[in-house]
Amino acid sequence: MALFDDPEIWLPVAFAALMGLSILIYVVLDGYDLGVGILTPLADEAEKDRMVASIGPFWDANETWLVMAVGLLLVAFPAAHGAILTALYLPVAIMLIGLILRGTAFEFRAKVALPKKKAWNIAFFTGSLMTSMAQGYMLGFYVMGLVHSPAAHGFAILSAIFLTVGYSFIGACWLILKTEGALQRKAVGWAKGGIWGVVLGVGAISLATPLVSPRIWERWFSIPEFFLLAPLPLMSAALIIGLWVVLRRLPTDQDSFAWLPFAGASVLFVLAFTGLAYSFYPYVVPEQLTIYDAASAPESLMIILIGALVVIPIIVGYSALAYYVFRGKARDLRYD
Repeated sequence: MALFDDPEIWLPVAFAALMGLSILIYVVLDGYDLGVGILTPLADEAEKDRMVASIGPFWDANETWLVMAVGLLLVAFPAAHGAILTALYLPVAIMLIGLILRGTAFEFRAKVALPKKKAWNIAFFTGSLMTSMAQGYMLGFYVMGLVHSPAAHGFAILSAIFLTVGYSFIGACWLILKTEGALQRKAVGWAKGGIWGVVLGVGAISLATPLVSPRIWERWFSIPEFFLLAPLPLMSAALIIGLWVVLRRLPTDQDSFAWLPFAGASVLFVLAFTGLAYSFYPYVVPEQLTIYDAASAPESLMIILIGALVVIPIIVGYSALAYYVFRGKARDLRYD
């Protein structure tokens, strides 16, 4: 309870937790619908329509979490917002262009004449790829401390590739849940291939993060922290093995356990995010600004917190309603 005696301590922690939760939800939810967009070139025209229909009711709500995370960063940690977006100006611009292209293509591909539909399918794929690659680059550059160097940019490029594969993996798992027949069988194959990219990506980031900072190395490999944190990588390894076993047995005749790959992939993303959050806390800009240094005045944070506690349940509510109303297998996407 002593923590709550000083608003200069607990308010930055509360906003860091809300911002982290928003980022995590965004990565899982918008990650799968970006992944579906990345996979569209591997499907035929009818399958593309079904794939887009599987994310149609949800993608707008999923992107709300990105707006929430960036908004919290701006109002709660303005100094960090300036430092991070200054360092990541170009990939952020690419991401925004990708989101605009993707959103436009999503609407137009279902309304234009058939000869023009192919171009909008390409635009949908391109926007999804640009967005995921930009986000992966930002993640890798952030892990490397936002410092311009050949090693940092090289790792950021690798991170962009691995995150894109990770998004395609969770997108394939979503398609296993939401589709049936030939497309579901294809999605199982895509997930089997994508899981190895996830293994490489999680492994690369897990190895790189302690190496860029003696502080992070100490947090992970000192005693007793090493043993206390061991469940995180062990659970991740067990989960990957379990996912592989499940994927080898899908699809089933009664479509049982089709939900397991997406649930497992989501938990895997949660575990990876938890490891990153532990590594960088209390820094919001790696090795430069802590959440306490970058936080707004406690009086401002208290007012913003009231607004956040009103807005976040509303977002959760309409997102949950959308997922409930459009539960079950995806059907044709129609506007008539």
